[in-house]
Amino acid sequence: MRKSGSNYWTLFLLVLCGIVLGGFIGYLTKDISYLSWLNYGQTFGLEKPVKLDLGILVLTFGITIKISIASILGVLCSILVYRKL
Repeated sequence: MRKSGSNYWTLFLLVLCGIVLGGFIGYLTKDISYLSWLNYGQTFGLEKPVKLDLGILVLTFGITIKISIASILGVLCSILVYRKL
C-alpha cells in the first residue's frame, strides 16, 4: 500500500518531467515541417522584470511561461505513467 503523501510528490515530479520533456521535444521539432505544430503555443508572463533596488541589494523578479502542444502532450503522458504505477 502506498502512502498518500508520496503519491502527490510522485505525480508532481512526473508532471514536471512531462512539461520539461514535452517543451524540449517541441523545441527540437520546430524546424521539421510536418512536426512543427508541436511547438505551437502561447507565451505569457511579465513583459519587463520587476526591479527592487534596496541600495546595497538589487532584486529582479520575472517569470515567463510558454505552453505548447508538446508540453501538454508531455503532461498527459506523465499522468498516464502515474496511473500505471
